[in-house]
Amino acid sequence: MPNSSERSFRHREVIPVSSSHLWKIESGYVRTVTWDMSGEVTTLGIWGTGDIVGKPLSQLDPYQIECLTPVQASEFAFSRHQLGEVMFCHIQHLERLVNILHTRQTSSRLLKLLEWLAQRFGHKVDRGSVIEIRLTHQIIAEIISTTRVTVTRLLKELERQEKLILLRKHRILLLA
Repeated sequence: MPNSSERSFRHREVIPVSSSHLWKIESGYVRTVTWDMSGEVTTLGIWGTGDIVGKPLSQLDPYQIECLTPVQASEFAFSRHQLGEVMFCHIQHLERLVNILHTRQTSSRLLKLLEWLAQRFGHKVDRGSVIEIRLTHQIIAEIISTTRVTVTRLLKELERQEKLILLRKHRILLLA
């Protein structure tokens, strides 16, 4: 990737966006978001190592890239021929999120989200997969269009049903 420059960002920091540059996530996790006039946040995606994000991939305004963890990212000027491959990956990613969000029952929507996160960002252990992204209950609520209180209640219920174990630092072990 020509003209790239790597930068470090702290947890919760917002990565600057421009219409002429993209960011490649070298390490860490980010989420892309937009919001409406009332301040209601919509998560557009969750991205990790190797993923490419940036304003040229979205027509939404506002558009923001938030660090969910400390992040190393390389900014680069893109060419139009690079955009096709990146868009293909984004479409597949967004299809999964749309499918999750159209699950009617909130508990099923949460479980589908956790399964997707485990598949995409987790690592296998003897009992299942550990989701290393440390998502707060508020962020999970924003992703699946519910309240933080509902997410907390449902996570405890899923733990009682032995479908997951809540670990320290907002990590989750999704049981096999």
